[in-house]
Amino acid sequence: MAAVKGLYVSIEEFLKHCSQSGDSAYSAFRSLLERLEDPKTRTEARIFFAHLKKKIENDGASDHCLDTYHFLIQDVYLGQSEGYENRNKLTAMVIPSIFLPEDWSFTFYEGLNRHPDTIFKDKIVAELGCGNGWISIAIAERWSPLKVYGLDINPRAVKISWINLYLNAFDDNGQPVYDQEKKTLLDRVEFYESDLLSYCRDNHIELERIVGCIPQILNPNPDAMSKLITENASEDFLYSLSNYCALQGFVEDQFGLGLIARAVEEGIDVIKPMGIMIFNMGGRPGQAVCKRLFQRRGLLVTKLWQTKILQAADTDISALVEIEKNNPHRFEFFMGLVGDQPICARTAWAFGKAGGRISHALSVYSCQLRQPNQVKKIFEFLKNGFHDISNSLDLSFEDDSVADEKIPFLAYLASVLKDNSHFQYEPPSGSKRFRNLIAGFMKTYHHVPITAGNVVVFPSRATAIENALQLFAPRLAIVDDHLSRHLPKEWLTSLEMEQNINNKSSTNGITVIEAPRQSDLMIELIKKLRPQVVVTGMAQFEAVTSSAFEHILSTTREIGSRLFIDISHQFELSSLPNSNGVLKYLARTPLPSHVAVICGLLKNQVYTDLEVAFVISEEQIICDALSKSVELLQGNTALISQYYYGCIFHELLSFQLPDRHQPAEREAENAKCSEMIGFSSSAISVLSNAEFSLRETDNSSLIHMDVDQIFLPTPTAVKAAIFESFARQNVTESECDVTPSLKKFIKTAYGLSTDNNTEFIYADSPLSIFSKLVLCCIQGGGSLCFPAASNGNYVSTAKFLNAKIVQIHTISDEGFKLTEKHLSSVLETVSKPWVYISGPTISPTGLIYSNEEMESILNVCAKYGAKVIIDTSFSGVEFNSKGWNGWNLEGSLAKLTSGKSTFSVCLLGGLFFKMLTGGLTFGFLVLNQRFLVDAFNIFSGLNKPHSTIRYTAKKLLDLREQKPGELLATTEEQGKLLGGRHKQLKATLERCGWEVLEAHAGVSVIAKPSTYMGKRFELKKDGSTWKANLNDSNIREAMFRATGLCINGASWIGIPGYCRFTLALEDTDFDRALECIAKFKKLVE
Repeated sequence: MAAVKGLYVSIEEFLKHCSQSGDSAYSAFRSLLERLEDPKTRTEARIFFAHLKKKIENDGASDHCLDTYHFLIQDVYLGQSEGYENRNKLTAMVIPSIFLPEDWSFTFYEGLNRHPDTIFKDKIVAELGCGNGWISIAIAERWSPLKVYGLDINPRAVKISWINLYLNAFDDNGQPVYDQEKKTLLDRVEFYESDLLSYCRDNHIELERIVGCIPQILNPNPDAMSKLITENASEDFLYSLSNYCALQGFVEDQFGLGLIARAVEEGIDVIKPMGIMIFNMGGRPGQAVCKRLFQRRGLLVTKLWQTKILQAADTDISALVEIEKNNPHRFEFFMGLVGDQPICARTAWAFGKAGGRISHALSVYSCQLRQPNQVKKIFEFLKNGFHDISNSLDLSFEDDSVADEKIPFLAYLASVLKDNSHFQYEPPSGSKRFRNLIAGFMKTYHHVPITAGNVVVFPSRATAIENALQLFAPRLAIVDDHLSRHLPKEWLTSLEMEQNINNKSSTNGITVIEAPRQSDLMIELIKKLRPQVVVTGMAQFEAVTSSAFEHILSTTREIGSRLFIDISHQFELSSLPNSNGVLKYLARTPLPSHVAVICGLLKNQVYTDLEVAFVISEEQIICDALSKSVELLQGNTALISQYYYGCIFHELLSFQLPDRHQPAEREAENAKCSEMIGFSSSAISVLSNAEFSLRETDNSSLIHMDVDQIFLPTPTAVKAAIFESFARQNVTESECDVTPSLKKFIKTAYGLSTDNNTEFIYADSPLSIFSKLVLCCIQGGGSLCFPAASNGNYVSTAKFLNAKIVQIHTISDEGFKLTEKHLSSVLETVSKPWVYISGPTISPTGLIYSNEEMESILNVCAKYGAKVIIDTSFSGVEFNSKGWNGWNLEGSLAKLTSGKSTFSVCLLGGLFFKMLTGGLTFGFLVLNQRFLVDAFNIFSGLNKPHSTIRYTAKKLLDLREQKPGELLATTEEQGKLLGGRHKQLKATLERCGWEVLEAHAGVSVIAKPSTYMGKRFELKKDGSTWKANLNDSNIREAMFRATGLCINGASWIGIPGYCRFTLALEDTDFDRALECIAKFKKLVE
């Protein structure tokens, strides 16, 4: 018989060596593989294999070859399909440490056969768990792919696969077998050791097809993968790799599908956008579970083929019985191969123990990414430290329109969270990107040539309407009854409509008359009542044309009424939007100065009640005022809500060619307008004198040390909670109920207990709640008392709402803290006082009120019956709090010996400082007195946080209670960072001639520019010169003009001579800010 030179004298000697053990047989074949790999000895080695196979067949040893010689060479028939030279079978060998071709793999190949012949042609393919490689070779044999990568974690399987490749790439005479393209199987197939798709990922191989016959792990063994997988491992261990593996960390682990789930997610990473994945899956968990594994990961699934196979007798299904004990889920087995009614695992286990044969379904699924580029972005984000979220991800949708909205948004959100360490600053008027998208949609679909500067974004339509009315404070407004439900009850019940002598707003407030939406009735009311402001929508039957709108427009112009027209119900986010009469008018005529358009975006397919609104005006003064009203009353609009609707706008604009249709020339109407109401006196005062955040121009890059936002890196746990809140479906109300977690939080943080009578009120931001508290104060005829050195935004809000404000004197020797002495001197002269206290961390000074200091303040407030607002919004980041042991508000309140019945305490707070949530804001108010609850509820219209925000807040509060925990550790680290920042900023300011007040917590520092006062400053820039004698009223503007650094001045802080600097900037911006401070010093010198 034939021999292999240098190895074996004869086939008999080879077989004798193999018969010693499985390891001996493997060693012998590995030596032969080395000969096959060498072109010089390849022919001889291939002929030896042909003779070896023939001898075993002639000796009748085929049936017991595996037991006797520890290998088996067999023919695998491919059915009717034919490959090279009309072959319909392959030659393949196996050894004991790898699986034999069996029903699982044959069913899988049958499923592949159901695809058209083009499925693999010229494609790059990977087979997972290739075993002895026969399926990879069969794919290459039949479909001529460009390349097939056969991958297996078992190193011996990879070696045997290479042997089988040579057996089929060469004939029995050792000659290569060429196909029609003059290629052999060696040109098309390669085998590599790989844990699932790690080889392709590590070598940056993009795949077009992924196939896999991956076993279900019925009893996951966490220790199974702890051993090092080597070629020399025992046969039993290597064989067990197909039956056991470590838990994969997926929810599908409980069904034995964890390994397949990981394969799918790795496949999403490496497959090309239009690629196809085909997997063989046992039906034991049930067909619905199997399909859902793919669907919830954004894959469209087709079942190619299904059959039944007998359950292997040596497979223990007791683990599935245990799962059924504690879970309503039932696995699916059948009695024999002919049974058609499924039985559960427990019944199958009992039937098998009694000698019965059980079977289960075996299915082949073909799946393709639904929106490939977007789904890839989502999983790219998840694999970078967010694996746990994948169990909450659900991208399965019955309605394609829902998928078309949600998947692109999740992809965008994933990109933002992945690519940005923090959320960027956005102006109160709304994200520049979002406003550009709104303007682009208006221009493209409705031919209305507006710009981002004509758009102001609001949290909701109700907020936009209320802000507009607060801005003008009309003595009488007519509001469409569809739009009045969220307005303050006082406005809707007042009958004070008489015009005062000067035709100015009544000092007693706003009166709103509700009116029907029908235009002829609305116009009749306008003519009779002559309101100063009209807010109305259009009836559906009147909205198609512009005639009804033009009639209302001309009527309000004649009367002198400002008109806010609502188009929310007619505005469609669609590539084929319905006709809209208001927008038709705007396409041919500029919006008159007395008119603004309001649009609430609420019609989305995915997130119920997730709302954003925008107002369009072509009067820059109106846009600026509306933008400032957002900054005063709400702070800003939730950034992620803008992301969501921005994605919808982007999808509608992304396929359009820009500027393809130039807008028609618009002709302005020359009709004379009657005198209109202007802004209220309180609004004019605040808009003219208050400090607002400075606006960036297109070419500027400002550094914002003037805003109460945190631009430090957003913790991973926060990013995970944000994404999970939007990714999940069917979130229960209890999962969004933040109240139980918040009760624990305020007890831990401030020592305040709550009971069943405690009222919790939630909003998008603490500032929006505060604005309602101010209205409560005004309604009760109270005076709002602010300590000097209070947060300027809150003081400006109270002034804008025309509250009666009293300032409580504070002194520098005591760090501008509120003291018992100064508080008493004010309260004894004030009727119905409301006292605002920022604490424990005082904004903006960064000092901390001790528990003892708080007790004395509350004692004074109780004595005079004051209502106390304790604002904790700026607390939670302490970096120099030595000697401060926290608050015990419950104990402090219990010690109060006497007090008037009007005394009350409410706790205002937020989570964005405590949790460092970046762009996420969440405000809460804790009320313990019934009369205060009733007073607060009069002022409806508070923009409630969406369920996704409440889910995130609850998740973060629960994480914070875990000690030690990642979130708590990150917060502590960022506290240390801010402590270091404080030292740097203090040193820089002092070097540059500023007197700095030592801070202990929070994100801001105040300092006095002593050496700059009275100095002459001249700045030449862009061909113009700006001159000033520096003082505390203009140093903010001087620094802004000279360096682009934005700070707060003395009027904002309320202390003459001091400015505020915030610390929580991104690293690069903080370094730039320090450079700007030094630069300004040089410029002044």
